[in-house]
Amino acid sequence: MTAPPRTIDTGVREGEVLLGKYRVESILGCGGMGVVARCTHLHLNERVAIKLLRPDVLDDADAVGRFLREAQAAVKLKSEYVARVTDVGRSDTGVPYLVMEYLEGHDLGQLLAQRGRIELPWAIELALQACEALAEAHAIGIVHRDIKPSNLFVTWRPDGTALLKLLDFGISKAAMGVDVRLTQTQSMLGTPAYMSPEQMRSARLVDPRSD
Repeated sequence: MTAPPRTIDTGVREGEVLLGKYRVESILGCGGMGVVARCTHLHLNERVAIKLLRPDVLDDADAVGRFLREAQAAVKLKSEYVARVTDVGRSDTGVPYLVMEYLEGHDLGQLLAQRGRIELPWAIELALQACEALAEAHAIGIVHRDIKPSNLFVTWRPDGTALLKLLDFGISKAAMGVDVRLTQTQSMLGTPAYMSPEQMRSARLVDPRSD
């Protein structure tokens, strides 16, 4: 996600209290469908990240469906290599949201831009962690369909070692076929520069090998 342009109404404001217990500290970014805010749980004094649908896409049934599917997929995954989701629902005004662990660090795309390259041993370690995350998703029938550097977030354990977190299951495909209605059109799902040839032909028919 990128910083929200001033022309986009994110639907949340700094200082606002969401759901009666989360105070918005800052807007972390804004994507094609949602906005992510850094918040503080007022009762626990704990930082969290809350993702909400933007007001301008609330009337888009596909966007709402993809957002809810992301929440359903992410909450099933327990690996330390997937961003943890702690709560899912709709606000008093009907806006879908999901509450996630707040992560300090940078996504892999940002790290590559800053460093130019990543040393081979570290690159291998990060790739193995991403594979661990995908293995769990694939084991329960979830295909991510949007693996790219910006969806691989690098944070740090207390001992200083790197910990990769797989993000954004917004266009994932579940085994039970719940996404068929959302992907049966001719629109392309995914990021072209990182898509497999078979996904370009049909996002609906891909399997774990595409990831």
